[in-house]
Amino acid sequence: MAATSLDKDKIKVLLLEGVHDTAVRAFREAGYTRVEREGGAATGDALLDLVRDVHFLGIRSRTQLTADVFRAAEKLVAVGAFCIGTNQIDLEAASRRGVAVFNAPFSNTRSVAELVLAEAILLLRGVPEKNARAHRGEWAKSVGTSREIRGKTLGIVGYGNIGKQLSVLAEGLGMRVVFYDTAATLPLGNAHPAPSLGALLDQADVVTLHVPDTSQTRGLVGAAEIARMKPDAVLLNASRGSVVDLSALAAALGRGHLAGAAVDVYPTEPASNDDPFTSPLQGIDRALLTPHVGGSTVEAQENIGAEVAGKLVRYSDNGSTETSVNVPEVALPPHPGAHRILHMHRNVPGVIAAVNGVFSDVGANVEAQFLQTRGDLGYVVTDLDGRTSDEALGALREVEGTIRTRVLF
Repeated sequence: MAATSLDKDKIKVLLLEGVHDTAVRAFREAGYTRVEREGGAATGDALLDLVRDVHFLGIRSRTQLTADVFRAAEKLVAVGAFCIGTNQIDLEAASRRGVAVFNAPFSNTRSVAELVLAEAILLLRGVPEKNARAHRGEWAKSVGTSREIRGKTLGIVGYGNIGKQLSVLAEGLGMRVVFYDTAATLPLGNAHPAPSLGALLDQADVVTLHVPDTSQTRGLVGAAEIARMKPDAVLLNASRGSVVDLSALAAALGRGHLAGAAVDVYPTEPASNDDPFTSPLQGIDRALLTPHVGGSTVEAQENIGAEVAGKLVRYSDNGSTETSVNVPEVALPPHPGAHRILHMHRNVPGVIAAVNGVFSDVGANVEAQFLQTRGDLGYVVTDLDGRTSDEALGALREVEGTIRTRVLF
C-alpha cells in the first residue's frame, strides 16, 4: 500500500516577523525539519512567492493575508497568528480553502495588563508631561497634578481575557473596578458591571479599552464619549486602533480635558521600523505613545511561540482543531494503528451521507468518527483500518462539497 501521509521532512513551515525561537524548537522537536524563519513581514509579490510551497505559515500582526495570498498558497494547511488578533487575516478566504487559523488569545494578557497599569500610574502622577518638560529644561514640580492610583475607579471596556487579568491586578493596588461588556460575563473579585458605556465613563478615573475590531467597536470612543469622562480622568487604548477617534482625543487634551492618555495602537501603523509614524497626538505632552508593544515582551513572545506552534503541530499530527478561530473545533484522541482521514467540506445537506457512502463502498472498517460544523464549514474525522484508506481518500476528493481532505497514519 502506498504511503499517503506526507512525510514530515517534506512539510515546509515558514515563520515570518521574527517569531520566537520557541516556535522553531516546537516544530523541530516534533520532527519537522523544513522550518524557515524570516525576521520581517512580507508584502505584495514577495509574499505571494514565499507562500507558494508552504504548508504551515506563521505570522504576527504586520503580514496581511488576503484572498490573493490564500489563492497563491495552494499547499497551505494552516496559519498560526503569533499574537492575539487575527484582523490581518482574511478568515473568510481561509475558510473557503479549508485553511485552519490559530492564534494566542491568552499568552500575552499579562504583558498588556502590566503595561496598562504602569501607564495609568504614570498618567495619574503626571509623569509624561513632567518628563517632556524636563527634557526641555523646565522644572515642573507640582503636587496638584500628581495623584495615587489607590482608591481610584478603573473602568474596563471589554471584560475578556486581558480585562479580567487587569481587573485582578488593579484590585491588588487598591482600585475599585467597574466594567462594561456587551456579553454577560462573571465578574472576578469585587469588580461589578456598569449598565452602559456611558455609566462607566461617568464614574471612572481611569478608562481602559480591551475590545476587538468589529463594526460595533469602530469609533466606539469619540468626541461625545470623551466629553462625558471626568475632566481629570485618563484614557488608555491598548486594544485596536479603530476604537478611538484620535483627533477628538487630541482636541480634548489640547483644551485641558482629561489628565492624560496612553495609546499603543493606531488606525494606520507603519509596516516596518524604517517607515515614518504620524499621529494627531504627537507633540502633546500628556499623551503617552507606544508603538504597539502591549504584548511585546520577551516572556510573552516566548509563550506565544510555544502555544501557537503547539497548536499547528497538533493539527498537523493529529487533526485536532481546538481553539481555531475559523474552522469547526474538534478535540481528537490519538489514533494508534488506524489511518485518520480528515475531511473539510461545505456544510450542506448530503455531504456526510456521501462521505459514509464512500467508506461503505470501499469496504472500510470505521473505528471512530468525529463531526463538527461551524457556519458554512463542516469537519468530519474518521479513523479506519489502513487497508482501504488510499481508495477512500481518492473517492472522498470527488464528493461534492469537499474543500480539503488528507490522511494521517
